Amino acid sequence: MKVNVEIDCTPEEARRFLGLPDLRPMQDAVMAKVQQQMLDAVDALSPETLLKTWMPLAPQTPEQMREAMASMFRLFTPGAGSSGGRPGKG
Repeated sequence: MKVNVEIDCTPEEARRFLGLPDLRPMQDAVMAKVQQQMLDAVDALSPETLLKTWMPLAPQTPEQMREAMASMFRLFTPGAGSSGGRPGKG
């Protein structure tokens, strides 16, 4: 003997009929937190943030970069100092 029972209901109606809890609020809260963490991770991976993280001593402003380049040129320019422009001799 074969018996087929066909029930036409929505998943919400089936959940209520079987007495299962409604997990939608918890799922929404978890998904909101996951989305916020992903957006924060995207901000942390921006090129500017990565450069600041990897090179904390690198010049951060154009003025600092200009001063760093000028000091490098002064260091390696012949006749700029008493050592004849060569570091380590003098």
